[in-house]
Amino acid sequence: MGKVVLVTGAARHLGARLVRRVQRDPDVERVIAVDAVDSPHPLGAAEFTRADIRRPAIAKILARHDVDTVVHMDVTGTALGSGGRTSVKETNVIGTMQLLGACQKSPRIRRLVVKSTTSVYGAAPRDPAVFTETTPAKSLPSGGFAKDAVEVEGYVRGFARRRPDVAVCVLRFANILGPRVDSPLTEYLALPVLPTVFGYDPRLQFVHEDDVVDVLEIAAREPRRATLNSGTFNIAGDGVLLLSQCARRLGRPTAPVLLPAVTWVGQALRTVGVTDFSPEQIRLLTHGRVVSTVQMRETLGFTPLHTTADAFADFARSQGPGLLPPERLARAVDQLAGRLVPGSTFPDVPAGS
Repeated sequence: MGKVVLVTGAARHLGARLVRRVQRDPDVERVIAVDAVDSPHPLGAAEFTRADIRRPAIAKILARHDVDTVVHMDVTGTALGSGGRTSVKETNVIGTMQLLGACQKSPRIRRLVVKSTTSVYGAAPRDPAVFTETTPAKSLPSGGFAKDAVEVEGYVRGFARRRPDVAVCVLRFANILGPRVDSPLTEYLALPVLPTVFGYDPRLQFVHEDDVVDVLEIAAREPRRATLNSGTFNIAGDGVLLLSQCARRLGRPTAPVLLPAVTWVGQALRTVGVTDFSPEQIRLLTHGRVVSTVQMRETLGFTPLHTTADAFADFARSQGPGLLPPERLARAVDQLAGRLVPGSTFPDVPAGS
């Protein structure tokens, strides 16, 4: 008998991709896909169950299908359909509580994988240059998806203490990018002009959507020899990009805004429904965030196929042309820099990058 794997968040693109991928594993007997709405994405031979994880019925689903592995993908920053921020928070926090309660009562559960985010570290002016999995946040997130993730991880740690027989793996993903990713950050990067914070050029990390599916599959299996997939791991592609480099590679001009006015700009963007320019996203686009991936490689045994730059390039190809061709924008920035500071160029970003 192979494993019975339950995947929450199956109506979302990444959840559906994982459902299809797990079915290829010869050690998996059945895959149970769960979401509160019907999935618009193909799920292969998986058994789809329409259920809201905020309800106690999730416990019956675990028992009925003899589930032994749960991959919790339904921790997200965006709503499906007409759902707003309230429904997203309830699914993230209350849904996780219900799911963990059901797992705790189930004697068959042997492995739990939770999709989290590096946003749990927050973003503050005195942050360390690189966060490790054990680095405490200088300033805990005060709201939005990042705060939800902090609460979710707290409940997961409590579950791990109560069920030491269950292997628990928390994957903290950097900002996920790819041609089919829909998130507050991709909405921001799709704007024709990017509002930025005057005087700041944050360092950013990305992880490609293909690598997200790959590492989730590794975490859901028994660990390979000389690896351990229980614990908390930062997941990101190699390297970093500055926000200014991202704008140039997209051909997007930037509109620097003084820090006191940034909150007003975010409110204006939310009002017209352009993007969820939340306070936590503003902090990220002000101070940036970089995490260490040593444990991802040495303990989990996972090496991403895509670097941060690769993930961004794949996303950029999926976008329409910017207002300015990247080559012209790069030359204009170099010329302006040369006038302000003679001899200044940007050799790390060649024209057309």
